[in-house]
Amino acid sequence: MKRYDIKDISLAQKGRLKVEWAERNMPVLRLILERFKKEKPLRGVKISACLHVTTETANLMYTLVAGGAKVALCASNPLSTQDDVAATLVKDLGISVFSIKGESNRRYYQHIKGALEIKPEITMDDGADLVSTLHIKEKKLLANVIGGTEETTTGVVRLKSMEKHGVLRYPLISVNDSKTKHFFDNRYGTGQSTVDGILRATNLLLAGSKVVVAGYGWCGRGFAIKAKGMGADVIVTEVDPLKAIEAVMDGFRVMPMTEAAKVGDIFCTLTGDINVIQARHFKVMKDNAVVCNSGHFNVEIDILGLEKMAKRKRQIREFVTEYTLADGRRINLLADGRLVNLSAAEGHPACVMDMSFANQALSVEYLVKNGHRLKNKVYSVPEKIDSEIARLKLKSLGVKIDRLTPEQKRYLSAWELGT
Repeated sequence: MKRYDIKDISLAQKGRLKVEWAERNMPVLRLILERFKKEKPLRGVKISACLHVTTETANLMYTLVAGGAKVALCASNPLSTQDDVAATLVKDLGISVFSIKGESNRRYYQHIKGALEIKPEITMDDGADLVSTLHIKEKKLLANVIGGTEETTTGVVRLKSMEKHGVLRYPLISVNDSKTKHFFDNRYGTGQSTVDGILRATNLLLAGSKVVVAGYGWCGRGFAIKAKGMGADVIVTEVDPLKAIEAVMDGFRVMPMTEAAKVGDIFCTLTGDINVIQARHFKVMKDNAVVCNSGHFNVEIDILGLEKMAKRKRQIREFVTEYTLADGRRINLLADGRLVNLSAAEGHPACVMDMSFANQALSVEYLVKNGHRLKNKVYSVPEKIDSEIARLKLKSLGVKIDRLTPEQKRYLSAWELGT
C-alpha cells in the first residue's frame, strides 16, 4: 500500500501547532481519547475515512489511533484539505493520508481508492463518495466491512436512497441525525463558517447587502441568522412550505429564486440538491453579484450554464472567478462552487466540531461492538450516545442543570393525573 499522497511533508510543524490549537476547544473528544487510550476498544480495527482534512478531523484521527485503530484518510472534497494538517498526520501520527487542496476530480477519486487499500472494517464518510465507490468499483472489499458512519445531510440522503433500492451492503450510522450534531454543527458551525468563507474570499460588507439564502434547513437557517446579525437584508428561497413558514416567522422575506435573483447581492445555496441556481437566474442578476455554495457538492449551482453564458472569465481574487456575460454584467463565483466555508476559510470552529466528532468516535466504537448484529440499513446515533455527549459538553462548559425529582418522574409517566 502506498503510504500517502500529500502536498508537502515539510508543512508538518505548522499543521502540528494548528491541530494543538483546535484541541484546546475539543474537551469532549479529549475525554473520549483518554478513555480510548486506556481501554483500546478499536484495537486492530482498520478504518477508511473520507472526511474534510482539517485541524478538527486531525483530533478525531488522534482519538481513533489512541483507541488502537489503523486509519487511512482521504479528503471528502477537492478544496477542503488543509495541506499542513495532512502533513502533520503523516509525519507525527504515521497514518496514510491521501489529500491535496485543489486536487483534480480524477485525483480525488484516486485518493479515495488509496484510502480503501487498507481493506477497511469500518468506513467514515462525509458525502458518501467513499461508500458509493466501495459499492460500485471496489465490491470485493465489501465482505470485510462491519459498518460505517456518515457525517453530512447530503451523504445521508444518498445512503437512504441506497437502502430504499436494496443495494446497501452494510449498516451505516447517520451521525448527521444526531441532535448534538445537526442542532449545533449544521446551524452554528455552518452559519459562522459560511460567513467567514464569503468574507475572506471577497472582503465585502454584509451590512446593507441583500443576501439570498437558498434552503432553510439547519445549515440555511444558521447562515441566515448570522448574516442577519451582521446587518444583511436576508431573503430565503424554499420548496418546503413548512420551512418557508418558519423562515417568515423568523423574520425573513421568502420568495422564489426567480424573484430573489433580481434583487440579491450575495447568493448562497445550502440545499443538497442540484441546479438550485440556474442559467435563467443568472440572466436577471445584478452586475457584480456574488454566488457561492455551502452545501456538500458543487452541483447546486449550474456552473456549466454560467460557463456557456459567459463571453470571458478570469480569476480576480484567490477564490473568486469573475464571469462576464454578453451584456457586460459580471457574476462572481466563489471557490468553484465548492463548500465556501471550507474552501475559502477553515470550516467549522473546533468547539462545535467537538460534539460532531465525539459522535463519530463513539459511533465507531458502537459499530465495532454491535455491527455484526445490525441489518444493512441507515441507523440514527443511539440516544444514549447523544445524551452522553450533551452531558459531557455541558460539564466542559461548567454548566449545571436540574434533575427530575421522583415525584416529577411519576407524574410524567402517569396517565391518571390531570388538573
